[in-house]
Amino acid sequence: MSVKNKASRIRLLLFDVDGVLTDGRIELHSDGSESKCFHIRDGAAIMWAHRAGLLTGILSARTSVATTLRTKQLEMPIVFQGVKAKLSAYEQILATYQLTDTEVAYMGDDLLDLAVLARVGLSAAPSDAAVDVRQKVDWTSSAGGGKGAARDLIELVLKAQALWPPIVEPQTDPESALSHG
Repeated sequence: MSVKNKASRIRLLLFDVDGVLTDGRIELHSDGSESKCFHIRDGAAIMWAHRAGLLTGILSARTSVATTLRTKQLEMPIVFQGVKAKLSAYEQILATYQLTDTEVAYMGDDLLDLAVLARVGLSAAPSDAAVDVRQKVDWTSSAGGGKGAARDLIELVLKAQALWPPIVEPQTDPESALSHG
């Protein structure tokens, strides 16, 4: 099945955090806090996905205050942090939201993501993901983690579902383009 056909079935866009929504670097401060950088275009695309009626979420092995704050800002309904067995958490998400594998796209960048990537309907990776990950996914973004890779995946899905044109119409404000549909 083609990537476009797989993308046309997606109802949930699920992302790893470190190395996908960020570039994978973590700054540790002397007071014990940490900071991460998230790409603003990934955030905009996540909000457009919501307006198009798609679910979004994260599945991360690490727990981070910065991630919690970012997912709240983006109103992401599915937030799993501190997950060592990602496949078990993924199965819990499927059951909770009554989804099938074919309805989920997941973007991961490292070996901990392989089990989930092998199950989902559309598996994806940033351009700088581990080689073993890039070799096994359906689609690889031309952008690196934290540099617009998530946006690329969201655009792919929205285009496959004919939900992208209202966002890019010159007479339409992208923030409100999907509020009526």
